[in-house]
Amino acid sequence: MYAILDIETTGGQYNEEGITEIAIYKFDGHEVVDQFISLVNPEIPIQPFVVKLTGINNAMLRSAPKFYEVAKRIIEITQDCVIVAHNASFDYRILQTEFRRLGFDFKKPTLCTVELSKKLLPGHHSYSLGKLVRELGIPMADRHRATGDAMATVKLFKMLLAKDLEKEIVKSYIKIEIKSGISPKLMDIIDGIPSKTGIYYIHREDGTIIYIGKSKNIKKRVNQHFTGTDRKSKKLQNEVYAVTFEETGSELIALLKESEEIKVNRPVYNRAGRKTIFPWALYAEKDKKGYMALRLQKTDGRKKEITSFATLQEGKNILHKITEENNLCQKINGLYDTKKSCFQYDLKKCYGACIDKEAPEEYNQRVTYFLENNQLQSQSMVIVDHGRTVNERSAVLFENGIYKGYCFYDLNYQINNIEILKNIIIPMQNNRDSRNIIQNYIRKKKVIKIIKF
Repeated sequence: MYAILDIETTGGQYNEEGITEIAIYKFDGHEVVDQFISLVNPEIPIQPFVVKLTGINNAMLRSAPKFYEVAKRIIEITQDCVIVAHNASFDYRILQTEFRRLGFDFKKPTLCTVELSKKLLPGHHSYSLGKLVRELGIPMADRHRATGDAMATVKLFKMLLAKDLEKEIVKSYIKIEIKSGISPKLMDIIDGIPSKTGIYYIHREDGTIIYIGKSKNIKKRVNQHFTGTDRKSKKLQNEVYAVTFEETGSELIALLKESEEIKVNRPVYNRAGRKTIFPWALYAEKDKKGYMALRLQKTDGRKKEITSFATLQEGKNILHKITEENNLCQKINGLYDTKKSCFQYDLKKCYGACIDKEAPEEYNQRVTYFLENNQLQSQSMVIVDHGRTVNERSAVLFENGIYKGYCFYDLNYQINNIEILKNIIIPMQNNRDSRNIIQNYIRKKKVIKIIKF
């Protein structure tokens, strides 16, 4: 659990500042579950430059509660939480100073979104909150007021959690829980998991990720692990300490994240996922007579594939559909294991390439046309799909045949400019599996829309 906060102060000498406003959002890694927002009477004058910056003046604070009147609420909302702030050392120092004046030792683990942003979002000219969220396309209101800055930090931290592929943030959180002596049981873990689409991470007690999975219903899938009687399920049941998860809304994003994060984290019980999940591929090559043939073969990284498949039968089904839709000779493409030609079976299926009634040049023109219009390697598109809530959409960016990443955006902030989309995209690795996951998904599933550019 995280307590994401922002504090406005009077300004002045070091360790002599007073708090004028505080906003705390209790965040469980997925949504805000509690909040506390209040002006605070610092009992000392505000520096003029601070008044100009924040708009908070001495008159506004005369009837506001003093710090000792809100201290109990601050302790309650930050209980068992990691303090998260933009430039956390400042906000944490101010809080400690105020509690020290009351004779209370306020100690909490902290995370700084400035430091996290420099690590996970390299390349920005400035890491000030205002400039950073503007460059990332994060909507922000009430700049330099505690509530606006704290909410912007919540949205930034949510993005950082998504970009933290090696899960260093989550691992540190789990280690903090261990120190607190929390020992969750399997049913307690399941109770805290939503019945939503996304990916999940099963951790050992030291925070190590031992399994990564995806599901359209995370709770149901984890429950299957915990009630299964097979060898892997029993090992997971014995070793699990915690399960963290990330809602994606879109099944496509869940598939892409699962594939990449298995390769990055290499969990001990995801051995199969470390290898390619598409062992069969479709290749184009000329036969002895000069006809361009589509061949289903075991994946060969040295060759340029058209697309790939999880099973041989899936490949045969797609190849059959391709030959029929494009009037390509099925026998040349290896789909008729008979002495008769497909031309003799059905004149609509081909023009007789296999019995020399169609010249190689004419036949190859139709194959080439299919390849140019159906290969993902050179396409640029945005795949728009469901988001994590009804007011949100997801977008997957595929540019010049390269998978760039994904993002979520609010329906109130429609993304019509590709450059704006690139600013808020969560970058992901482009590899053979990611390209084929996208190709297979849009071939089989219905998405909201595909924008080609």
